[in-house]
Parts: sequence; structure tokens; C-alpha cells
Amino acid sequence: MGSYGVVEEASGGGRHDHLCWAYEDRAALAGQVVGFLSEGLAAGQRVCYAAADATDPIARRLREIDGFTEAEERGAASVVPADSVYEPDTVIDPYEQVRIYAALTDAALAAGLAGLRVAADATALVRTPAQVDAFARCEHLIDRYMVDRPYAALCAYDRAALTDFTVAQLVCMHPLANTDVGLFRLHACPPADGAAALAGELDMTTEVLFPLALDRADLRPTAGRLVFDARELRFIDYHSVLDVADYARRRDATAVLRTSSRGASHLADLLGVDSVIVESAG
Repeated sequence: MGSYGVVEEASGGGRHDHLCWAYEDRAALAGQVVGFLSEGLAAGQRVCYAAADATDPIARRLREIDGFTEAEERGAASVVPADSVYEPDTVIDPYEQVRIYAALTDAALAAGLAGLRVAADATALVRTPAQVDAFARCEHLIDRYMVDRPYAALCAYDRAALTDFTVAQLVCMHPLANTDVGLFRLHACPPADGAAALAGELDMTTEVLFPLALDRADLRPTAGRLVFDARELRFIDYHSVLDVADYARRRDATAVLRTSSRGASHLADLLGVDSVIVESAG
């Protein structure tokens, strides 16, 4: 599994990293894409950039990298039109999108490569509420796939074209991002089924965003339990504990909140919620 946090550079990660890159300057984005994919080439992964159009300057920058053109010739690198990966201005099927990337990862492994690494600007796919809902679901599903598969992705979004709330809905579904907008993260962790990690802060400013993120994660109970690794969660308020309790009840499950914070345990006791168990993470 990849790491968690706010990063300043897209490079420097591993084979499972999942980054959200909210950009304002496309030239600066180009540098991040180049660094991210160059790292993948060096690691022996198949790398792919989904270009906005035929004149996309990032594609030109990539082909200036030593060895990139040679990698294209042997099938270890590619620059493809974004609409060959995503159909623009449509609402994606999150499950089908994950199947596509899983098949591409399998193909890379079958070709003797170390996995797959993709960079794409998905701004055109999150312009409507229905698109945001579908893509945020996809972000968590692909994050779950990455837990034990050698696939890494950089998902770029243009701040100037989107609302702050739209950006926050997408950032919070990634373990790694270049911004802490949204304050919390809900991302995949081992085991992939019935579990998720919570990080950051859950308070009154996240009372709309957090229930949305939970629903989009669509966790399925394992042995009647939903496990939340909350070791990186710095704060949780009573609204959020109730959100977790309601989420578990609606799935006929018990939510296990693993945290080193005593505050969460006190809140669960005070609220008297029987669908949340707080366990010490040590």
C-alpha cells in the first residue's frame, strides 16, 4: 500500500501511490507529471499519460525525457488521448473503470514489466454533480485495487474550472494530495474488503463532506464488521461518530474504530452508540 499525507512533489513515492493533484498552473503540472512518470519508467513500470488533446504541451515534455521515446517503441510508455481512457462529458461507470485499469495492469505484468503508472487530467469528467459522485466512487474503488496491486496514479484537477467543494470531494478520497483541502481523508487500507483508513480531522466543517465520502466508499462488511484504521485521525467530533454509527447500522454491521485517541472512546460511550466499537491502536 502507498503512503498518506500532503506532498509537494508527485515523485518520490512507490508502486501503489495514488495522488490527487489540484493545479492552477498547467506548466507546474507538467513538471509533476514528468517527475511522476519518469519515476515509473526507472522502476520498470509501464507508464501512460492521458493527453488533453493533440497539442498538449505535457506530451511534448514527456518525449524530451531520456529514454521515453525508446520506451514508447518497446511498449513501456505511451501518450494517449484522454478520450481513449475516459469518455468526456459523460458519467463514468466506476466499476467498469476499475476493470479497465486492472486489465491494463495485468497486461503490463504479462509483458514482463513491474506494473502500471498513469497520469491523467480528469477535470472534464467532474463538471456536474452526477459526474463528481461517480468519479469520487471510482477514486476509492481504484484506491482499494491499489492496496495489493502494482498500479499507481496521478489524478489532476484544474482548480480554476471547478468549485472548492468539488475539489474537496475528490481530494478526500485520495491518500496523497498536494493540498489539505477538506481536512480529512478516507482511503483504502489492508485488507481491501470491509476496511478503510481515516486521517486528518473530522469536525463541523466536514459534516456534509464526510457522510458523502462514506457512502461513496461503499464498504462491504466482513464478518459483520467495518474496520476503520484511524491512527492518523487527529480529531473526531460527535457528529462524525454518529455518522459512522449510522453508516454501520445501514449495513447491518458494527464499525470498529481503531485509534490511539481516548476522545473517540469517550464520545462513543457518552453517545451510547452500540454500532461503534473503539479499539486502542496502541
